[in-house]
Amino acid sequence: MLEPLWIWAILGLALIALEMLTGTLYILWFGIAALGLALLTSLAPSLAVAWQLLIFAVLSLGSLAIWKQFYRREHNDSNIGQSRGDEIGRIGIITVAVSPRQNGQIEFAQGVLGSRLWIAIANEEIEAGSEAVIVAVEGNRLRVSKRTQP
Repeated sequence: MLEPLWIWAILGLALIALEMLTGTLYILWFGIAALGLALLTSLAPSLAVAWQLLIFAVLSLGSLAIWKQFYRREHNDSNIGQSRGDEIGRIGIITVAVSPRQNGQIEFAQGVLGSRLWIAIANEEIEAGSEAVIVAVEGNRLRVSKRTQP
């Protein structure tokens, strides 16, 4: 039978290897706790199994709680795939008429969120060839309204 030292060491290495596959940083703390317990059982080999499990739980949850308290996620300044409202107010031309009952299509001279053509939805009827302004981004559609001349 394996000694507790090797059981905890193997468990710790397996958990750290699993962490490398997931990359979440949650499993890492359990693996480190298991390796710490392997070190502890090498120093005190007669430590009872109940104490080993209790120490493992305290080390795991304690280190996880400390990490969660001090860990701050870096903000990603990438706009890829994210609408931040910069496109609200952009003006395009309706190419397929749009009404509250029927989706239409709007085209822009410069791409909006990576595309020049978008499905348009509106609360009013807007005929093809009219100018429309973006009022909201709703999933993969743009909510538009008729452009009022300034």
